[in-house]
Amino acid sequence: MREAARFLRRLDCGGPVPSEREIRVYAIVRSGGRQHKVAVDDIVEVDKISTAKVGDTVELSTLLVVDGDAVTSDPWVLAGIKVTAEVVDHHKGAKIDILRYKNKTGYRRRQGHRQQYTAIKITGIPTAAK
Repeated sequence: MREAARFLRRLDCGGPVPSEREIRVYAIVRSGGRQHKVAVDDIVEVDKISTAKVGDTVELSTLLVVDGDAVTSDPWVLAGIKVTAEVVDHHKGAKIDILRYKNKTGYRRRQGHRQQYTAIKITGIPTAAK
């Protein structure tokens, strides 16, 4: 019994209490028909933004902003909030092989596809005015 008490005492090593946790701000943004969860300094891979060059700043439309306990999802408030990001890179994704085959007819078609992507680094998430 004494060993179990000693073991439990070792587990309580004075780590961070949940109330002392760092509050992380994140947002759900829309880009290229998809939604991404982003935070400041994240690098996100989105569908290619053809108008942006490497080093340019882009703005993404916001669907939701979470700042600690405050959750903002009102479309009227979020209409004025744009997440800013910097374009890091343009690249192609992995190759997808598309094979079509019909039995007993000699029909075979082979096609490949590589999706174009843009890597962006999130630089700022403005929060809603309270």
